[in-house]
Amino acid sequence: MQAFLGKGKPVALVATEEALLDREIAALVGKAGMQPVTVSEGVFRGIADVENPQGIAAEIEIPAAGAKAGDQVFLEGIQDAGNVGAILRSAAAFGIAGAVLDRACADAWSPKVLRAAAGGHFALAVRQVADLAREIEAFEGQILCTVAAGGRSLLEADISHPVGWIFGSEGSGASPKIRSLAAASVTIPMAGESESLNVAACAAICFHESRRRKR
Repeated sequence: MQAFLGKGKPVALVATEEALLDREIAALVGKAGMQPVTVSEGVFRGIADVENPQGIAAEIEIPAAGAKAGDQVFLEGIQDAGNVGAILRSAAAFGIAGAVLDRACADAWSPKVLRAAAGGHFALAVRQVADLAREIEAFEGQILCTVAAGGRSLLEADISHPVGWIFGSEGSGASPKIRSLAAASVTIPMAGESESLNVAACAAICFHESRRRKR
């Protein structure tokens, strides 16, 4: 909640009387600068979509997804909301400018994605589009597609220029059409007998390596 109130524009606040007695929650309400609508515990549980709500909820205005210069991430067919949210959170943490998702991905603004991203949406230009290929082709930089095996090592890839990172679905990765748009395929070197990484973990490693080298 603190991440959203710190970066998003609240339209309305709803809270229980018990929650407002908590010093941390009271401080959040003060930071938002608006009077919350007070409801009973039963009503609040009907509003919240989590098993153990904290007693405060906010309606946040979705920011306009204007274009931002810098590295971008393109997501194709990633259906797990937790993975999408984790990728957006890592993207924000490592300075990625924007994220473009196709319609087969989990809804970027669904509650589960929002929770997993922990406020990352408000540091990125997030868009969900019908034609991902067109967005990739319009990107003015180097396109790299991550693959589980057979690509160039991430440690040797040229990521000095603006990069558009492609991450595909959890099961089959990027489709042949989307993969063909990349200048190169990149694989993260791993020790032992591991065959692949979770897509969110893969994204975090790529973003961190790009950030590390560009600094």
